Amino acid sequence: MLCKEVIRKLSDYLDGELEPDLAAQLTRHLEHCEDCRLVVDTTRKTVEIFCKTEPAPLPEDVLHRLNRLLSAKLGQRRIPPE
Repeated sequence: MLCKEVIRKLSDYLDGELEPDLAAQLTRHLEHCEDCRLVVDTTRKTVEIFCKTEPAPLPEDVLHRLNRLLSAKLGQRRIPPE
């Protein structure tokens, strides 16, 4: 397996969605390729951190503007001029 293939299959590999033979090929590649191993480990850690982190609350003014724009976009009401 080439490094380019590892990058293309990275998401499916980390999600456990690769076919068993492809997963085995990718795992064997990682045993011998430090660069790909670093990419896979860094991506895995990034996803874990992201999944464990609570989203930051939006400031009130941003939330208000967003709601107004979404309402207008959905045709629920017109945006009054500020």
